[in-house]
Formats: sequence, C-alpha cells, structure tokens
Amino acid sequence: MSDFPMRLQAYISKCGVASRRASEDLIRQGRVLVNNKKVTEMGYKVNEDDIVQVDGETIEMSEKLYYIALNKPRGYVCSNFDPNEDRFARDLIQMRDKDLLFNVGRLDKDSSGLLLFTNDGKFANSMMHPRYEVEKEYIVKLDRNVEIEDLNKALDGLYIDMKIPYRIKRYDFIPRTKQFIKITLTEGKNREIRKIFSFLGYEVKSLVRIRIGCVELGDMEVGEWRNLKKEEIEGLLKGKNTLRERSRMLKTRRKDGNRN
Repeated sequence: MSDFPMRLQAYISKCGVASRRASEDLIRQGRVLVNNKKVTEMGYKVNEDDIVQVDGETIEMSEKLYYIALNKPRGYVCSNFDPNEDRFARDLIQMRDKDLLFNVGRLDKDSSGLLLFTNDGKFANSMMHPRYEVEKEYIVKLDRNVEIEDLNKALDGLYIDMKIPYRIKRYDFIPRTKQFIKITLTEGKNREIRKIFSFLGYEVKSLVRIRIGCVELGDMEVGEWRNLKKEEIEGLLKGKNTLRERSRMLKTRRKDGNRN
C-alpha cells in the first residue's frame, strides 16, 4: 500500500484499536510490539509486512469503515479492556468486526445514553478535538432544585482541580421541574458535569447523553445500537451541531434573565 511506511500510532488507529491520541498512549505505556519487540518511540514507522501487536493481540488494518451509535446502559464501561470490569459497552454491538471498534469520547460507568463507535481514527480525532467544538447535550437529574445563580457560575467557568476552568456552554430547564435540566458541553473533561455540580453542592442522581453534534439519541432503546446515516456522518464532519440550529440559542439563560 502507498501509505507505507506509516507512523506506528497512525497504523494502530487505522486498525481500529483506538484514536490517534489514544494510540500514542498505548505506545508510551509499552503495550505495543512490532515484530515481537516492544516499541515506545513515537516516531517509529512500520512497513506493510511488519507484525504489530497490542496487548498481545495481532492487529491488522481494516478496509471498511464503521460509524455506530449506541445507547449505553448505566453500569457499562467504555474501555475495551479493564481487568477490574466485566461489562463493556462495545460488547453490546453485535457484529462480526466489533473488535475493530473504539469509542469516540467517553461516558462514565454511572452515566448512560448516546455513545459513538468507529474504526476511523481521523473521524474520531475530529469529533474529540476541542477546536471542533462538537456539542454534547445531556439530561441531568439533581438531588434538589438547582439555582440559576449556580448555573450561571458554570457558564462563566469554575476552577475545580486544574488551571483550565470547567464550563458549560448552555443550559435549559425541563418544563415543570428544576431538578431535571439540559446541559450542553463542547469540552470533554473527565466526569465534567458531575464535578461541576458536586463543586456547587449538588448530587447528580442520573445523567443521560441525548445528543452528539447532529446525532440524537431519539427513541433508541437502552442497549440498542445502529449505524449512523450518511447525512449524520457528513453533518458531524462539517461541524453541524443540531438539525434544529435555527432555534438552538433561543432558550439560553443568562444572569440578566432570558436571552433572545
């Protein structure tokens, strides 16, 4: 193939093991062998006839690309390997090539909802890189009614455990309750929503992701998966955040009241 010689992290990504950045972590951790020799050098290049193994399993590039949406149940983890876990989200996808898939972004074990899988490393990088600002929308249930003042603090940004602030992009109340709210993020910090509300003195009772960019959870059953439609894939790559963008800012609330 004309792509060779190829950087090792790019090869791992194209085999569907992990995104490009996650593949670099695998190399740093010493989990990658090339021709039975451990490789930790980031610039290392492989040829077409080299044998590459990750965690002892030989990997190969796949010609077919997959783009899949899953309604992840609570209690399942996003990792494809963890000796301390026995329920993996990817195992819910019943297809021949499921072992080629890796999750795009994460949902923590206690959260549920929309999760994307692919074996396309370039697509995954586009979805996860901060500069693309792909929106993720969640329905959050709290242990008590939330104060608008606290939500506005989260809009402005909260310094919790790092020098970069935790910040939500938008919020909206679900009618007739202030315990259930919709939260929109464009960042991907670990357990971001849970950390924000814990810092503000609330307990998150449940968290469900209902949208990633223009892809919506819709009426998918818990544990159900489907292939993304062509227009959804194209919409994600073009940075289209929702099929209803014309009205997406109408309900944003700010310190000085409703924002029109």
